[in-house]
Amino acid sequence: MKKYYLLIVAVCLANTLLAQIDPSLLRRTPKDTSGTQMNMDAIYNRPFLQMGKLPVAVGGYVEANYQYLKQDGISEGHQFQMRRLTLFVSSSIYKRIKFLSEIEFEDGTKEINIEFASVDFEFSPLLNFRGGVVMNPIGAFNQNHDGPKWEFIDRPISATQMLPATWSNVGFGVFGKKYAKDWVYAYEAYLTNGFDDQIINNADGKTFLPASKTNPERFEESFNGSPLFTGKVAVKNRKIGEIGLSYMGGIYNKYEDDGLVLDKKRQLNVFAVDFNTTLPKTNTFINGEWAWVHVDVPDTYTEQFGRKQQGGYVDIVQPVIKKPMMGFENAVLNLALRLEYVDWNKGTFKSTGGNISDDVFAIVPAVSFRPTAQTVIRFNYRRHTQHDLLGNPPAKLGGFQFGFSTYF
Repeated sequence: MKKYYLLIVAVCLANTLLAQIDPSLLRRTPKDTSGTQMNMDAIYNRPFLQMGKLPVAVGGYVEANYQYLKQDGISEGHQFQMRRLTLFVSSSIYKRIKFLSEIEFEDGTKEINIEFASVDFEFSPLLNFRGGVVMNPIGAFNQNHDGPKWEFIDRPISATQMLPATWSNVGFGVFGKKYAKDWVYAYEAYLTNGFDDQIINNADGKTFLPASKTNPERFEESFNGSPLFTGKVAVKNRKIGEIGLSYMGGIYNKYEDDGLVLDKKRQLNVFAVDFNTTLPKTNTFINGEWAWVHVDVPDTYTEQFGRKQQGGYVDIVQPVIKKPMMGFENAVLNLALRLEYVDWNKGTFKSTGGNISDDVFAIVPAVSFRPTAQTVIRFNYRRHTQHDLLGNPPAKLGGFQFGFSTYF
């Protein structure tokens, strides 16, 4: 914990120094407004504060909320939560050499994670090299997850409880983009450390990919010596939208130890498709993602451990008022709706032929107010219907959430 205290002290000292600096020396780094920004650009497409000509820029975001939820008539009462405080530090080391780090404090420092810490070497638009702690580009949310960008307080279920949201590992890779009039073509490919057998050997008693996030040793060594490959291709049209196809796969079990064969190599494969667009006449923003998970589960495990999983979400955001409001010149009031579905165990029981359930459906209507583009105040109503493995009458959860998220 000593290093965390030192980090917090360093942040506090930095804030104190910034408070004593002439504000005229501080400036926000410019953002690309050309309309060709993609999900892969999200790590740099953030507001940073830079002092004069110094090569280092800082930024971050914070989010907090209140919620009152009930499941089958039982509630934990009124809850106030400090979900996240995230800090960014970027630096232009030299021409075409950049560094960016993202450090996240969750639930009041209950968890402290380095989510991104990489150096980019830009050789040409189509060939760039990245190394360090990289964010595996599976789907779109894993890279483009900053709270102020979303009208919803909770992150998507499929991204957090089926896929491991903000999943990052140590590794290396290449990425690039090509522009052609209104079109942009992009790709990413990385080899990193990966998953471990906690995805099936965990306290949840089911196939659960996010369990591997609890293993901090993945930043130091590979669990089994086999790299995880993550690749994505995406295309965007300035007038139509963006679509991305991604794949993540590798060996997740320890199949050998000091030359002794323990098991066969067991593969994990994840496929995902994501899409976003803005309808021109109504300015309606539509954003969605769907993923399929395939895990080679040993035959000795019971059928409660899913070999196939699938799920995703779709968000619809409709601006209804865009005008100066309450002293904010560019304020926007939005109505939004999220539909979510996850099936953690797709298939049938071998003994009976009956369907294996273990799924959840959620609907989240929302109202959001954006005094500026970088700040959002959100009011959500959340409704879940969740079936257990045997398909018994579903557990129902519902309730209200109110909160905010803002870059700083």
